[in-house]
Amino acid sequence: MGMSLLAGLVLAFSAGAAMAADITIGMEGPITGEYAAFGEQMKRGAELAVKDINGSGGVLGRQLHLLSGDDACDPKQAVNVANEMANNGAVFVAGSFCSGASIPASAVYAENDVLQITPASTNPALTDDAFKNGWTNVFRVCGRDDSQGRVAGQYIAAHFRDKPVAIVQDKSAYGKGLADQTKAAMNAAGLKEVMYESINQGDKDFSALVTKMKRANVGVIYFGGYHTEAGLLIRQAKEQGLNAVLIGGDALATEEFWKITGPMGAQTLMTFPPDPRNLPSAQKVVAEFRKQGFDPEGYTLYTYAAIQVFAQAADKAKSTKEADVAKTLRANKFPTVVGTIGFNAKGDVIGPDYVVYVWNDGKYKEIKG
Repeated sequence: MGMSLLAGLVLAFSAGAAMAADITIGMEGPITGEYAAFGEQMKRGAELAVKDINGSGGVLGRQLHLLSGDDACDPKQAVNVANEMANNGAVFVAGSFCSGASIPASAVYAENDVLQITPASTNPALTDDAFKNGWTNVFRVCGRDDSQGRVAGQYIAAHFRDKPVAIVQDKSAYGKGLADQTKAAMNAAGLKEVMYESINQGDKDFSALVTKMKRANVGVIYFGGYHTEAGLLIRQAKEQGLNAVLIGGDALATEEFWKITGPMGAQTLMTFPPDPRNLPSAQKVVAEFRKQGFDPEGYTLYTYAAIQVFAQAADKAKSTKEADVAKTLRANKFPTVVGTIGFNAKGDVIGPDYVVYVWNDGKYKEIKG
């Protein structure tokens, strides 16, 4: 997999080598593997953003040239991709999806003065650690898990006070971090979980865990992790007669979740920012995606926005150098498909808080009120 990745990157780069005036940028994400549905969201978002920006004159009068790197959400592969991006002259990378990939990649990008804007990695450590290290290159256009966990924990405490709650996490940087933030917020609001369990990413059989939850009469399962294990967990719980409500985070924002659960995923709750597909600023781009037969769910529009803010900041800074663009990003607000956004000193987005969604009939919809 490592070899094909490198070959793919080199091939993608050499095709544009003759266009020396092009500005090389990258998209890093899980194009293959368990989270490939999110990799597709990111790749489509990046490709359409580049097409639209190039069609409007490019950046600093030059065309953008996009490299795609597959890290499969694996930390080692993420470091390989980051090194390849730097070696191939990328000045900016939109990525990655998983926090466990973005965090190790960020060190490589910092060392090579490559700007990194993640559309999806929500673990606070990504920007907190970069800030502590004095790196200026790390940004995110998505929120953080301390915000997401606060919203989830307070919602559970307010709406499920009479139900025994199990907290389950998948040991990943994202899953454990989000579960712990949710637990802290829920506990602070006066509700204590009846159990706290961990699973492994890739686990398929949750019968022992479900049996344990049935014994504890669990009514709510908060799951910190990704859509595959979440879907299998709730499906097996329902099949074994445990009629609990599953609550998860933004990694459930893919129709792949419903493909796993079918109707057994009905009434599953998740936290995600206000759906950007409904924003006036996104309508033209949403229409373009739908013409291609693709629904820009999840992190598609956030990836598009990451490339938008890079392009605007580079134009404003009259430079593609990391230090110049990063300084401009922190000092300004930018209109994007996901609304007008700015960044604080750490590189975290200044934007809307998380809201709660419910899954029914294969779609997720925001709960109002």
